[in-house]
Amino acid sequence: MERDDLIINDSYAVNARHDEEHGKAIRKKIWFVTALLSAITVAEVLVGVWFPKHAVSEGAWTMIKLYYIILTVIKAGYIVLVFMHLGDEKKTFKWVILAPYILFILYLLFICLTEGIYVLEMLKSTR
Repeated sequence: MERDDLIINDSYAVNARHDEEHGKAIRKKIWFVTALLSAITVAEVLVGVWFPKHAVSEGAWTMIKLYYIILTVIKAGYIVLVFMHLGDEKKTFKWVILAPYILFILYLLFICLTEGIYVLEMLKSTR
């Protein structure tokens, strides 16, 4: 019995010619993505373990927070590039998609830090 859900000449399933080299390249990319995201996550965890808040100065704690923010934005951007296949697009299209998100994240961080500093100052002045 012939399948009527496939157009034999135009079907991707029929015309796909994936050889072992293509499979190796895909697996190599998957392992690289896994290793990179794992390395960034391990770096974040190690900094959290080695430098707890009570053991560092206020300036060092600010730098640690910035470190976390930067690494998190890098991980998020890389996840979007790889898993949403944005990495295969042209450079300008990548920036059209990623730039508004980056600006929005930076704006949210600015608002959070500004309001947090204001609340802290108000708490200190009422004591």
